[in-house]
Amino acid sequence: MNKLRGSHYRFSLVNMFLAFVLLFIGGFIGLIQGLNRAGVLKILNGLNYYELLTLHGILLIIGFTTLFVNGYLYAATDYVLGGLQKISRTLSWVGLVSFLIGALMVVFEVINHRATVMYTFYAPMAASPVFYIGLVFVVLCIWLSAIGIFISCYKWKQSHKGEHLPLFAFFATGVYTLITLGSIGVTVEVLMMIPWSMGIVERINVLLTRTLFWSFGHTLVNVWYLVAVSAWYLVLPKVIGGKVYSDALTRITVILIVVLNVPGGFHHQIVDPGFSPGLKFMHLIMSVAIGFPSLMTAFAMFAVLEQVGRQNGGKGLLGWLWKLPWGDVRFLTIMLAMVGFIFGGAGGIAQTNNQLNQVVHNSLWVVGHFHVTVGVSVVLTFFGLVYWLIPYLSGRVLTRKIHNLGIWQTGFWTVGMIFMSLSMTFVGLIGAPRRTQFTTYHEHAHALAWNPYLLFVGAGGILLFIGIVLMCYIAFYLMFKAPKGHTPFMVAETNEAEITTPAWTEKWSLWLVVAFLLISMGYVYPIVDIIQNAPPGSPPIKTW
Repeated sequence: MNKLRGSHYRFSLVNMFLAFVLLFIGGFIGLIQGLNRAGVLKILNGLNYYELLTLHGILLIIGFTTLFVNGYLYAATDYVLGGLQKISRTLSWVGLVSFLIGALMVVFEVINHRATVMYTFYAPMAASPVFYIGLVFVVLCIWLSAIGIFISCYKWKQSHKGEHLPLFAFFATGVYTLITLGSIGVTVEVLMMIPWSMGIVERINVLLTRTLFWSFGHTLVNVWYLVAVSAWYLVLPKVIGGKVYSDALTRITVILIVVLNVPGGFHHQIVDPGFSPGLKFMHLIMSVAIGFPSLMTAFAMFAVLEQVGRQNGGKGLLGWLWKLPWGDVRFLTIMLAMVGFIFGGAGGIAQTNNQLNQVVHNSLWVVGHFHVTVGVSVVLTFFGLVYWLIPYLSGRVLTRKIHNLGIWQTGFWTVGMIFMSLSMTFVGLIGAPRRTQFTTYHEHAHALAWNPYLLFVGAGGILLFIGIVLMCYIAFYLMFKAPKGHTPFMVAETNEAEITTPAWTEKWSLWLVVAFLLISMGYVYPIVDIIQNAPPGSPPIKTW
């Protein structure tokens, strides 16, 4: 193992490079969408709004995040385990090739007007078979990446009897376990839709495809959240000079997020017909349950921040807050991400309420909520990692100039996201629909009342794209142009004087059984009911 960069740094660097290429492309598409919704820009010739919407979602929600997470967690696991198994390194590269094949197939079909189905690619809207086959390759990438991590962690445990798996590797195990569980449903959905899109099967059960998709769509969001939480628990304390609050609490948080998550997917279907109120109420409880590990995280993070702030001379009730290193971009980004999650999490809980969901479900309110949870809580955390992770991988150092540019980038991104998310939230509450290009509905007075808010959506999009340009410049500079030198890997030590973590926290066979029981409790009955009482089904529908 290369002690300075790990044995697998090239894989992580390639993933980071590709991730920021996709971020730039997807961000530019988002800028066009925002300006179109503001009524100041028509869509470019050759593509329509809904094709751009499809690309924006798939490139960023699936593409950017998959590449970044693989690059980050493979580098972290490589570091804390002292190297990865050869088979793990091979699987990761094969997975990356699989991703590239799948991504090219998907994008090619969208830009050739054969897959305008948006990110939520369930029936009845249909794409070409090639689009769905491309998605199979993307899922294969996820599974191969997961197997690689599982093998290295298992081999490490075998050679370190009685020792706890390092926390970063534990997080990686949790992340890849969760995405593997979540991807089972969407894989079944895609395999159903391939013969349907070919015309071999005439009709498909729409509600079943929606249900299978959202078992993945909801889980994917919490996969990103768990990745962000790993940085909050393990990186942030190191940046500010503190320690991990509790090894045991950290592991329990990971376990709870993994086992409680998948059944929560039904809160995306509260407005769907075909499910009884009792079933929806049960899933409401499962959705809200994911809030408990979030509250544990909030407690642990505030404890670490206060400890460090008081060690630095903070007095009084909140005096410690001003003693934190707000001028350090590695802290500022993650701190703003955690603050953003307070609002994003609250919005998610609001959507589990049937009455509130009826009001906002098909409105821009949902898009505003999503941009807060992902664009602030997750993406700002990812940006905060860039300032040390990429220099660590590239054998370079962060310069003062790039650090200061990072402060500006964080400002553009945060203000842009505030403009966009708040305006989407407010205009959604007065009825502006999501997933539509700009229209005044024949100058209808109600639609005209949305225009001032939509102008702020466009303004937010401009600021966000400036932030993306700056972030891509920073990332590529740190990869190729920054001065050469050694940047240490950032991982905090635990707070305990001796290991007190219970051994049962690492019984992943037990937690998988619990997860499958909860998933079965949530999904077996409704899926059987959907199949047994299936409507005639829908033929493929292509609207754009």
